Amino acid sequence: MSSIELTSSQKTILTALINLYRDSEDAVKGEDIATEVNRNPGTIRNQMQSLKALQLVEGVPGPKGGYKPTANAYEALDVDKMDEPAFVPLFHNDEEVEGVNVDEIDLSSVHHPELCRAEIHVQGSVRDFHEGDKIRVGPTPLSKLVIDGTLDGKDDTSNILILRIDDMKAPVGEPQH
Repeated sequence: MSSIELTSSQKTILTALINLYRDSEDAVKGEDIATEVNRNPGTIRNQMQSLKALQLVEGVPGPKGGYKPTANAYEALDVDKMDEPAFVPLFHNDEEVEGVNVDEIDLSSVHHPELCRAEIHVQGSVRDFHEGDKIRVGPTPLSKLVIDGTLDGKDDTSNILILRIDDMKAPVGEPQH
């Protein structure tokens, strides 16, 4: 199933649906998705028809209706759907971000401190993050890693924040292993 090639528009809409569904656990209205991705509700309805044909979303009829992602949607975007993921906090300009959990941290160029970057993969929207913002990730559950950085870029489609690392510490507190 993961061999489905989605357009960037389909990925953006599907990611927004998964983020909104994760927050509410209820069917998500097309208008809410349109607001999240800054598109016309008619465009969203048209895209949802193609995503339904690909069996990535299901429509829920009625006044409380909308759309729900299928298991195939998570697989197509390579997103793990966990019942109780470990919580890794994310701070944006010194404020903890509610409804967002860090999924994965990829470090690059750690051998060159001036060029050290981290890709922070999150569950939840990264729409309100902007280049130059101060970001803190962690502590992580096992190693108690904390990363402080400056936002260098982001990928709204894949919910990825790219940080220029200012400081990295581990363990912060007592490790659990």
